[in-house]
Order: sequence, then C-alpha cells, then structure tokens
Amino acid sequence: MASSASSAAEKSRQSTLMTEGSIPKKMISFAIPLFLGNLFQQLYNTADSLIVGNFLGSTALAAVSSSSSLIFLMVGFFNGIFLGAGVVIARYYGARKAHLVSAAVHTTIALGLICGILLTFIGMIFAPQMLILMGTPESILPQSVSYFKVYFAGSVAFVMYNAAVGILQSAGDSRHPLIYLIISSIVNVVLDILFVGLFQWGVWSAAFATIISQFVSAFLCLWHLMKAEDIYRLELRKIRIFPPMLRKIAVNGLPSGFQNSIIALANVVVQSNINFFGPDAVAGCGAYSKIEGFGFLPITCFALSLSTFVSQNLGARRYDRVRQGMRFGILCSLSLAELIGITIYLSSPILVAAFNSDPKVVAYGTAQAHTITLFYFLLAFSHCVAGIMRGAGKATVPMFVMLACWCVIRVSYITAAVHFLPDIRVVFWAYPLTWSLSSIVFLIYLFRGNWMQMEKGA
Repeated sequence: MASSASSAAEKSRQSTLMTEGSIPKKMISFAIPLFLGNLFQQLYNTADSLIVGNFLGSTALAAVSSSSSLIFLMVGFFNGIFLGAGVVIARYYGARKAHLVSAAVHTTIALGLICGILLTFIGMIFAPQMLILMGTPESILPQSVSYFKVYFAGSVAFVMYNAAVGILQSAGDSRHPLIYLIISSIVNVVLDILFVGLFQWGVWSAAFATIISQFVSAFLCLWHLMKAEDIYRLELRKIRIFPPMLRKIAVNGLPSGFQNSIIALANVVVQSNINFFGPDAVAGCGAYSKIEGFGFLPITCFALSLSTFVSQNLGARRYDRVRQGMRFGILCSLSLAELIGITIYLSSPILVAAFNSDPKVVAYGTAQAHTITLFYFLLAFSHCVAGIMRGAGKATVPMFVMLACWCVIRVSYITAAVHFLPDIRVVFWAYPLTWSLSSIVFLIYLFRGNWMQMEKGA
C-alpha cells in the first residue's frame, strides 16, 4: 500500500516537473489549464458587470467599472509579491531542495494572512477618498463606494487564494487551480443572479457574491496543499515567517508588486481621464475592459508559464531548455494574442452591447476596441519577456522598463495630449504607444543574452 502511494506521488511529481520531457508538451499542458483557469477567474468581474449592467442599468455598470482600476492598483501589489514567492519556490522545487521548498511555502502562507488583513483595513477605510481623487462622477460615487468597501471586506480570501495558487503553479500544477476556479465561478454567477437579479439588493451585492466565491476557491486550494503528497505540502503547525526566506521572497516579489502597482497607477490616471467624458464613457470603456480581460488571457497564461518554466529549469541548470522554452512560449503567446485581438476588433459592437445596449455606451466601448485590439501582440511580447526575467530572478528589469514606459511616459503623454486635444481616442492611444516602447526595450535586453549567463554563474 505504501509503495503504491509512493508510486502515485512520484507519477504526480513527474507530470508537473518542467525540467524533463517534451518542452512543447510540458508548456502546453501547463498553459491550457492556466488559460482556462484565468478564463473562469475573469468571469468573476465579468459576471458582476454583465448582470449589473442588464438588471440595474448603465449607472450601476459605471459604478462597478469606475472602481476596477483602483481595485487592481491595491490587489496588484500583493499579487506581485506572490509571483515573486512562486519564483523562489519553483527554483527550489526544480533543484529538489525539500527543506527550502517547505520554508518558502509556509512563509508565503503566513505572509498572505498578514497581507490580507492589511488590505482589508486599507480598502475599507480609504475607499471614498481614493474614488474621489480619481474624479469618479458624483452620480455614481455612492454606488462605487459601496461596491469597493464590500469587495475589500473579503481581502483575506482573494489574497490567500492567490498565495495558494502561486505555490501550486510554481510546482507546475495548473490543473487543480482550474478545477477550484470552475467551482467558485459557478458559485459567483449563481449568487450574482440571486442577489442582483432576484433580490435586487443593488451594486454592493455583486461584490458580496464575488467574495463568497473567492472564499470557496481559497478554502479548496489550501485544503489541496494540506493533502498534497509532495515537498510543497502545507502543515498548519509550520505556518510562520522564516526571515531568510522572507528576504528572498521580498527580493523577487517586491519588484513585481511595484510593477503591478505602477501599471495600475497609470491605469488609474487613464480611468480618471475617461471619467472626464461622463458616465456613458465610463460604462462603455468599463464594458470593453471586461472584454479585453478575456483577450489578455493567453498573454497572462504564457507569461506565468514562462516564469515557472524558466525558474524550474534554471534551478536544475538546464539552460538549453530555458532557451527552447522561451522561444516556444513567446511564439505561442504572440500568435494567440493577435488572433483574439482581431476577433474582438470585428465583434466589439456586439460584445459591448451584451453589457449595455445604450448606443452611446456601445460607441465608446467600440471606439476603444478599434484603437487597441490590433496591438495585442506588443502587449504579449512585453509580458512574456517580463515573465522570463522574473523566472530568471531579474524582477527589477521589467519593473524599471514598465515604470518608464507604462507609467511615466503614458501619464505624461495623456496629460499633455488631452490638454491640447480633448478627444477620448487620445486616451485610448496611450496603450499601444507605450506597449510599442516597452517591446523595443525588452527586445534589446533579451538579445543581449547576458541575463542568463549571469544567472549561470551565480
């Protein structure tokens, strides 16, 4: 019996370890569940917007949309930290250093609890002030504040979920997070229909449905970690901060956290400029942002896949596999991103109208789609190279590139251009222009080639 259990555990390990076997097969088998998982995760916010827009109208949809960039600003920093934790765990997992994997896992979970509690207080106390600073229209401000506060009341759930998923993905397991996301997404949609559609509780109830479903997914992921038959198994009595491991996580995670916050901060500025054009613009662009979230899925999944793949293989000192996997991942991401971009470009009027059929709302959302979607390949390249650099332990590289291109240049462009030409399409063009700049910088850095040589000598 023990031999059978050991054999099953070893088989499971071999299926997730990315340092052996066919590179395309390993990356695709990791990326597909990751893609589907992100698809169902995107349903969280999309279900909120779709149901709110149809049952409560464009003003309520604008209230949900107005807080989305601010939510990402706050959540993105902590998610970036757990990306860094995943890189550390993947490196030790690839090297099969069990005691270091265990220390990293338990430090990550302890850090998640602390971050979740901190984020709850920040979100609920400062919600009104932050939304006012963004220039949220007065007509939607009360509903925006109620949605924002309820959403952040469940901060512990989505922070712990991201921490647990980061651990599983660092070990090459993207299948179980997919299963748990499907379950929680179904819970979310059912509760949205019940709370918003049937009970008519208002905008805040959409956020309430989301946090309940996030608690479900967090519990399932943590339960799986506690039952795992591998070196990343979670034991409640071992949960604490290991200072040396916390330093390693901080070195890899803080740049990713700042990077996410930088991007989100720039998007808050973009959202503030969109708010200037009124509730119809906010609702239309909010609808497009939900559609865009689906378009970004292949970009996200291959960037995360590359981080795990590169980190595990550098840990195992398989530099040949790093180069081959890097080329394959970038090619797949660019191809899928552009195919989806073209599809959204052609179908955007129908897709936006699914959220709200008001002609003005549809016009704004369609205009944004027609400006941005054909440039998805640039975003894909930037994210893939950023993922490679994170996996190689060079997280400061994407942080500085995105600070310059996606924050300083983007904000400067919008501030200057809108002043002279108050047209919302000027705001839309901020994205493809800054994606182009970051892609050029990343291309130059990537082909210098010394980033992996430095890691090899470490």
